Amino acid sequence: MRSSHDMPFGAHLLPGGNIRFRLWAPAVRQVELILKQDDGKKTILPMHSLADGWFQIETSPPQAQPGTFYHYRLDDALDIPDPASRANPQDIHGPSQVVDATAFIWQDDAWQGRPWHEAVIYELHLGTFTSAGTFAAALQHLDYLVELGITAIELMPVADFPGARNWGYDGVLLFAPDHSYGTPEDLKTLVQAAHARGLMVLLDVVYNHFGPEGNYLHAYAPQFFSDRHHTPWGAAINFDGKDSRTVRDFFIHNALYWLEEYHFDGLRLDAVHAIADNSRPDIVTELAAVVQAGPGSTRQVHLILENDANIASYLQQGTLAAQWNDDCHHALHLLLTGESDGYYADYADQPTRHLARCLAEGFAFQGEPSAFRAGQLRGEPSRHLPLSAFINFTQTHDQIGNRAYGERMARLAPEKSLQVALAILLLAPSPPMLFMGEEFAAATPFQFFCDFQGELASTVTEGRRREFSGFRAFTDPAALASIPDPNDLATFEGCKLDWDCLNQSRHQAWLEYYQRLLALRRTQIMPHLPGIHGGAGFELIGATGLIVRWGLGDGTQLTLLTNLGDEPMEGPLHLDGAPLYLSQVDLSGFLSAGRMPPWCAAWFIKETQL
Repeated sequence: MRSSHDMPFGAHLLPGGNIRFRLWAPAVRQVELILKQDDGKKTILPMHSLADGWFQIETSPPQAQPGTFYHYRLDDALDIPDPASRANPQDIHGPSQVVDATAFIWQDDAWQGRPWHEAVIYELHLGTFTSAGTFAAALQHLDYLVELGITAIELMPVADFPGARNWGYDGVLLFAPDHSYGTPEDLKTLVQAAHARGLMVLLDVVYNHFGPEGNYLHAYAPQFFSDRHHTPWGAAINFDGKDSRTVRDFFIHNALYWLEEYHFDGLRLDAVHAIADNSRPDIVTELAAVVQAGPGSTRQVHLILENDANIASYLQQGTLAAQWNDDCHHALHLLLTGESDGYYADYADQPTRHLARCLAEGFAFQGEPSAFRAGQLRGEPSRHLPLSAFINFTQTHDQIGNRAYGERMARLAPEKSLQVALAILLLAPSPPMLFMGEEFAAATPFQFFCDFQGELASTVTEGRRREFSGFRAFTDPAALASIPDPNDLATFEGCKLDWDCLNQSRHQAWLEYYQRLLALRRTQIMPHLPGIHGGAGFELIGATGLIVRWGLGDGTQLTLLTNLGDEPMEGPLHLDGAPLYLSQVDLSGFLSAGRMPPWCAAWFIKETQL
C-alpha cells in the first residue's frame, strides 16, 4: 500500500512524474521557484499568479524530481522554504526537498488501530529517549514497551524546529519531520514497526502558535495572524478573521497529512485553550469532524486535547476521545510532595477530595472559581462523560520539564507513597499515561532545552531564570544562576535516558512493579471497560482516606480504598468483591477492622453473575 495526502499547497508529485508547486502569498507581487540542481546550478522559474493570493507552477522531469531541493523567492528579494515542506534536511532556513510520499510501501494494511478503552499511553521525546535520538533508535525499544504493557506511544512534536534540539513546541515547518531525528521514511518505518507489535502511535501537534525563529509567514502571508487576539507567544493565529478559511485549511490538512500519509493513530492537540477562535464551529470542532469523516471513518483514529480551561463540551461531541487531566495530576502531586506553590494552591484546601472527584467524575474544577486565576470560574460539568475521556498521569514532559531542575517524581516523593499513587492511576478506569523513563525511576532529569542562537538564545536563557525568580528557593542570585541554561548542549545531553541503569536492582524493581500493575490492568480491568460511563460514587474518610466505586461497562463493580496520608484512618469499610491488589500483605486485616494504614491502597473487583 502507498499513501500520500493531496493538499492545495506545497510540492505534490502528480501522476506521470510532474510536480505541482503551490504557495499562498497574498502580500507579495511575484514568486519564483528556485530549483537547485545536482551540479550546483540553479533553475529559476516564475510562478503563475492565481486568484486570492495563490501562486503555482507545474514542472516536468528533469527540472524537478524527488530529492530536488527548492526555495521560493519573493519579489526578487527573499528566499524562503516551503511552509508545507515535507522535508527540510538543512534546517528551517534552508531549502525544502521534494518528497515522493508514495515511494514508501506500507505493510500494515490489516492494521485498523485499537479501541480507546485499551489505551495505556507512553509519552516520549525522540531526542532524549535514546542516546542516538533518532526514529531508527526508538524502534529498537518497541518490544520493551510491549513487555511493559504499553498500547500507545505518544511522540512529542516532530515538526521541523530551529537548530539540532528542542522539545518540539517551537516548530515552524509543520509538515516536515525534523531532520535531527531522521528522514520521513524513517518515521514511517517506526510507525509501521509499532503497528506490527500492536502499538498505536499518537503525535503531538501544535496549532496555537509557530516557533520564534524561522517563521517567514509574516513576510508574505500576514493574514495567517490576528491583530485581534494574542497568545503567550505573540500574535494569535487567524482562525476567525478575514482570509481565515485558507489558514484553517492549512491546519486541517496538516492533521489529515499526519494521519493519512504517516498512518498515525491519533493526534494530541497542544494547548487548545490558547487557540483564539470565536467562529462556529471553531477550528477544534471543525478539525475533529473532518478527521472523523475522513480517516476516522475507516479505522480507529483518536484525537486528544490539552485544555487548561476544562471545556467538557468538546469531549461530549463524540469526535474527540480524551483530554489530559491536569486536575488529577495537581491534586496527586500536592499529596505526594506537599508543594502548594503556583497552580497547586488551588488544590491545597482538600487535595483528597479533588483527586476523588477526578477519579469519579473527570475534572476537579467543573465551574468552580480558581484562586490561582483570580477567582475566574474554571471548567464545565464532566460527571456525565465517560471516564475514558480523561487521561491521568503522575508525570508529563510539562510537569517535569517546567521545574527549574527537571526533577522526576521518583526524586520528589517517598517510594512507598509513589507506589500507592501509581497503583491508583494504573488500575483506575481512566486511561493512564507514563512519561518515558518513569517506569524504571530514571535518575536523569528532563529539563527545558533548545538550540537558539544570538540574541534570541540570551533572551530565552534570561527568561527561563526570571520565570523562577519569585520562588523562595531562588531568592539567592547564585541559586537563580544555577538553573540550567536551555541552550547549553550539556543540558540536552544530560536529559537522555540512561538505559544501562536497568542493570541496577533498584531500577529493575521499579520496572517490574509497573509491569505487574499494567498486567493486572490488561487482564482484570480492561475487558470490563467497554461502555463505561461517568459519575462514579466516592466517599471521604477523614482528611486523606478515600473510597471510590465504579460500575464498569458490563456491570462489574470496581472498588478502591486508599489512604493518602501519613496518619491511619478509621471508618466503616465495606469490602465488596475479591481482592485485586493490596499495597501490603496484611492490609486485608486492617481493612476488615475498619482501619486504613498510612499510604495504602486496596482494589476489589466483583464481576456480574450471569
